[in-house]
Amino acid sequence: MPLGGGNKCGCCQKTVYFAEEVQCDGQSFHKSCFLCMVCRKNLDSTTVAVHENEVYCKACYAKKYGPKGYGYGGGAGTLSMDRGEALGIKHEGAQPHQPTNNPNTSKFAQRFGGSEICPRCKKAVYAAEKVIGAGSSWHKACFRCAKCGKGLESTTLADKDGEIFCKGCYAKNFGPKGFGFGQGAGALAHAQ
Repeated sequence: MPLGGGNKCGCCQKTVYFAEEVQCDGQSFHKSCFLCMVCRKNLDSTTVAVHENEVYCKACYAKKYGPKGYGYGGGAGTLSMDRGEALGIKHEGAQPHQPTNNPNTSKFAQRFGGSEICPRCKKAVYAAEKVIGAGSSWHKACFRCAKCGKGLESTTLADKDGEIFCKGCYAKNFGPKGFGFGQGAGALAHAQ
């Protein structure tokens, strides 16, 4: 313990006395200095994450140092346009378009051979996002009815001319038409 009463605060470098001390990862902090480096929220032993002597709340730590990409969103269907500039994350500028004669736009497929193409968006379908239906491979997000947009499963789809539909839309658009071919329990039937 240095002369003058206590350890130095890991944030403000002033003396920390016993009554106001919070210890984390071998460092002492004032209770009022024990804040997330990004969002400045108060921290405690259950919400702190340490990276190279810097303290963060778990949410900011995950945004700055956690895994990135598809499947690592903020949870429960969130959509965020936050690209992390406030956290010091720098993004590369857009690359100029380089045309190719390969119809498959996947860089991996162009280098190492083809992969399957989604009939809806015409992009490469990889194993982690692949759903098979109507004889083709689809992205999970593209595996929807072409008319109403309802999500489909292999048991709830009907296909026509390479496009997929829910059974209701298929029946309305391509099923038998005329007197007696109504939809549901209230439909009239012609008896002869």
